[in-house]
Parts: sequence; structure tokens; C-alpha cells
Amino acid sequence: QVQLVESGGASVQEGGSLRLSCTASGNTAASTCMAWFRQPPGKEREGVALIYIRSGGEPYIEDSVKGRFTVSRDDANSSVYLHLSGLKPADTAMYYCAATDAWCFGSTYLRTLYFAFWGQGTQVTVSS
Repeated sequence: QVQLVESGGASVQEGGSLRLSCTASGNTAASTCMAWFRQPPGKEREGVALIYIRSGGEPYIEDSVKGRFTVSRDDANSSVYLHLSGLKPADTAMYYCAATDAWCFGSTYLRTLYFAFWGQGTQVTVSS
């Protein structure tokens, strides 16, 4: 089992920035692919970014947030980060970290069913 804990969510003004963190514990060897999803109020969960946790994995950012969001990892601390900038009210959502023990690259893998482990989420609220 892998436990994921997110942090860093906050209420910010439009145009602001945040860094979300997700730290894995437990059987971290089973969290080779880590991703961020978000679920806006009243909408379905959608993929935002993913990264293969071992060296050689290229990060993938969904087109809708490309240029404003980036994803990075810290292998030593079994952590992944989502850097949010240029925030818009439409970015308001609960942001979830997810992990699975498999290769991942690109949009094909950024699907909720692909991930075995989930965090509880961290809320991001952007006001205009």
C-alpha cells in the first residue's frame, strides 16, 4: 500500500501562484508513476499532469494548463510537486495526487482508472 498526502492548497487571487506537494509513504516502490488530477465543483475529475518517478521519465502537462503549471519530483523524498502560476478562477478545484506502480508517459496514462493509490486532496480556490 502507498499513502499519499497532499498539501499546499490555498485561496488566492487571480494571477497568483501556488506549489502543491504530494509525499508518498509506505511501499513507495509501488509509486513509480505519480500524477495530479483536479475536480472542479460539480464536475468530473480530470487529469492535470504526470511524471514517472524514476530518472528518464519526462513530465506530461495537460494542454489546458500547459504554460502555467509544471510538475517536478524529488525521488529522495518520494515527493512530487505541482507548480501553479497565472491562476484563474477556472482552476478552482480539489487537487488530488495519484500514484501507481507502472510506466507512464503522455495523455494516454492520465486517466483515473490507471492509478491505484489516491490522496485525500488539497483545495485550491482562485478568486477574481
